[in-house]
Amino acid sequence: MYEVGTATEVRASHVMPGMEGPEGRLHAHDYRLEVVVERAELDERGWVCDLDLLDAALAAAAQQVEGKDLEVIRPEAAEAVTVEVFARWLHAALAEAVRNAGGQLLRVRVWESAVAFGGYGAPVA
Repeated sequence: MYEVGTATEVRASHVMPGMEGPEGRLHAHDYRLEVVVERAELDERGWVCDLDLLDAALAAAAQQVEGKDLEVIRPEAAEAVTVEVFARWLHAALAEAVRNAGGQLLRVRVWESAVAFGGYGAPVA
């Protein structure tokens, strides 16, 4: 599989209900959002997908949460927006653009610190 990727950073807040200390109160993280698109064969241009389109789609998704409480993206079934839940939301937000750009598989990682992340990956076709 060939792959290309991009990343951006956002600052957003969340709370982990029932936890003690700062995690149990609304607090902010500087998240790093990384995306990788895969494709079995390159297209006629020699690309996995157009990186400009991928950057634009990621920027649009990041803008939806920049400076906000992540409660705005929390699925009804989730108690809180964890990095795993955030990654699944980001995958869904990017899937159509990635599919339209020729990608076959999208993997997302949401980093909440230099060493801690959650991820989600699935086909987009």
